[in-house]
Amino acid sequence: MFDSDNPYLKGNFAPWREEGEAFDLEVTGSIPPELNGTLYRIGPNPHFAPIGRYHWFDGDGMVHAFILRDRRAAYRNRYVRTEGLVAEMKAGRALYGGLLNPTVEAPPGMPPFKNVANTNIVRFADRLLALWEAGLPHELEPATLATRGTFDFGGSLSGPMTAHPKLDPLTGELHFFGYQPFPPYVTYYRADIRGNLVEQRAIDTGLPTMMHDFVVTAHHALFFVCPVVFHLENMAAGKPMLTWEPNHGTRIGMMDRRPGGEVRWFETDPCYIFHFLNGYEDGNSIVVDACRLDHLDLSGGVFDATPMANRFTFDLGSGAVRREQIDDRPGDFPRLNDNLTGRAHRYGYFAGSSTDPRDARIFNSLIKRDYVRHASDVAQLGDHMTPGEPVFVPRRNAESEDDGWVLCVWYDAALNRSEMVVHDARHFAADPIARVKLEHRVPFGFHGNWLPSRK
Repeated sequence: MFDSDNPYLKGNFAPWREEGEAFDLEVTGSIPPELNGTLYRIGPNPHFAPIGRYHWFDGDGMVHAFILRDRRAAYRNRYVRTEGLVAEMKAGRALYGGLLNPTVEAPPGMPPFKNVANTNIVRFADRLLALWEAGLPHELEPATLATRGTFDFGGSLSGPMTAHPKLDPLTGELHFFGYQPFPPYVTYYRADIRGNLVEQRAIDTGLPTMMHDFVVTAHHALFFVCPVVFHLENMAAGKPMLTWEPNHGTRIGMMDRRPGGEVRWFETDPCYIFHFLNGYEDGNSIVVDACRLDHLDLSGGVFDATPMANRFTFDLGSGAVRREQIDDRPGDFPRLNDNLTGRAHRYGYFAGSSTDPRDARIFNSLIKRDYVRHASDVAQLGDHMTPGEPVFVPRRNAESEDDGWVLCVWYDAALNRSEMVVHDARHFAADPIARVKLEHRVPFGFHGNWLPSRK
């Protein structure tokens, strides 16, 4: 029996444990014929009643695949069979605690924390990888979603990997990092197009902090050291191991990626950033667009701060950092045309809100921000509709940065079911061009990606 008082176990945060597939889904409108491929989504979905206090980050990873081909749609979902989940399935109950109660003893011979593989799903080096930032990726079979096992880059990666790697659109290389609560706190990695690790560098951040995302530009990697600090000694007392300590401020390490490049440090006000839209070099400056929270205290179990679109500009000459808020509407889960990763962008797509940020259901719209016109277009489907992360899919032979579609999974609270909606990115505020409807709901999740068919 799940704890009915926990907001992350109620409504569309509640688990959907059924696995299966459905074909010839109902479609209103018309799926563009160019959209042949799969939208993969992943998120937390606890398979068993949690032990102790449950946080949204703790749930077992479930993958949801929307398969589009020849204007028709199918669906498949499946749990990622991690080592911890398989052990729990054998026991018939939860065996692990989570972020808010890490002192629960792990099964004998098992790691102290369960790699839940619930945060992002990407394709790299012909592998489909489910990511969780405190452990190794899990490789999945793309068609059936079966779990093949953990992936460690041929034995070269022994530590954790961020759930937000950056794929260089020009070289095909993958840039990522791992963080941990003991030195070296952060390590940067680069993998070649074949999946071989070809570079790694330790980054001395001076503080053991939680670091969810980072920024890569043409010649730099930026690491925001925000003051959410690990205290492992709290575990023995049953206290949260992460604490908000604003006295540290926020430090940003700008690593020159060229051979022999050093790390230069900048400072700004205390904040936390889960997600960056992008970063790029502009003459003697570096520009970073992010979703900034003015604080982050995880001890209460729910988020109590509002993510707002902010732009950071780093002056490489003076060392100054300028910050400006871009919009007064809350928003997070930023995405862009991935062909511009690390390069100057004009548009960004966000899940947005005008509701009370203390409400667990905060998103009610999608936002397309134009950083040249300093304007936004908003897509809404009704007060009962809640969107997840938008994913931009460029049209083949696109004529502009926004020539393509935005795919997003929306939850319909009135019908208690979900649908995958296709928006025309160039006419963003217009009615959707296609809505693929499920007979059940997809629990609120984290991230995903579109993978075009190879045929």
